[in-house]
Amino acid sequence: MSKTMREFTLDRRQVLGAAVAGAATLGLAACGEQPAAPAPAGSSTGDAAEDQEPALLDAVAYDKLIASGAVADDATIASSEWAQKIKDAGTMRLGVVQTSMLFSLLNEKDGKLRGFDAGLSQLLVRYILGDESKFEATQVTSDTRESVLQNDQVDAVFATYSITEDRKKLISFAGPYYGTQQSILVLADNDDIASVDDLAGKNVAAQSGSTGPSIMEEVCPDAKLQEFKTDEEARSALAQGRVDAYVIDRNMLFSDMMKQPGKYKMAGEPFGPEDLYGIGLPLDSDGVAFVNAFLTKVEEDGTWEELWKLCIGDRAEIDEVPQPPAIGA
Repeated sequence: MSKTMREFTLDRRQVLGAAVAGAATLGLAACGEQPAAPAPAGSSTGDAAEDQEPALLDAVAYDKLIASGAVADDATIASSEWAQKIKDAGTMRLGVVQTSMLFSLLNEKDGKLRGFDAGLSQLLVRYILGDESKFEATQVTSDTRESVLQNDQVDAVFATYSITEDRKKLISFAGPYYGTQQSILVLADNDDIASVDDLAGKNVAAQSGSTGPSIMEEVCPDAKLQEFKTDEEARSALAQGRVDAYVIDRNMLFSDMMKQPGKYKMAGEPFGPEDLYGIGLPLDSDGVAFVNAFLTKVEEDGTWEELWKLCIGDRAEIDEVPQPPAIGA
């Protein structure tokens, strides 16, 4: 990961500026700007009503980029049993999330998923099937990502999916294609927590099934950890004062800060080992080699960089594009 990504910070001025820009361009939604999706009916995030519009994704440019993606020839498809099965079915089954602001967000107006993970998944669908729309999406959480692969409910999972040795016993990973680290989210007026050491004795939220709980047990075992099933539930607990801090990978926290400008801040520096994102595939699938070749292609032809700029860099005012991690690492 580049030094720029490690130091990636959204200060109060930047976030408020993004909010103003979002509000000013709401009227452009019909022209291709992607607004944030509202909370699903019946959800209870506690502070969802306070969410503000983030810097909007240029949906027209995003859709154009995906539609320009490469298409594999028949021989390339036939070299992989995993890919040939998808080609024969005529549809790719994807495990996805729908609420990640930067990586995979459902646009309620047009029913489309857009974001960095969503874009890679749609580029892969196009690569195999020649049409990026030929997929069926199953929503997953940190707790269900392995099971949907083990039960043959999906062909692949794109969900900011950290590669771990324990998970590799249950499924296979292609990639990695992105890297991050753990960070701490606190309320904007909290000056008591300035580093991971300050979490000792504090009530700390983490997402069950993520790498956060195990990393916290190692670096700050005296923290009083509370696990929540979703990012929304953990963020709600922080907003309501039921926990003092929320720990998860840094990219998830950027999304949370963009949802509610000025409400939260990051405390201290990123910590823990580099968290590498992979694409989940069935255990021992020959799809790993196929998807790794696809990832190599989109990195080398500039598609990865362009997708990152559209989904993350342009919206968070970051000029330097990070170097993707070595595939197969």
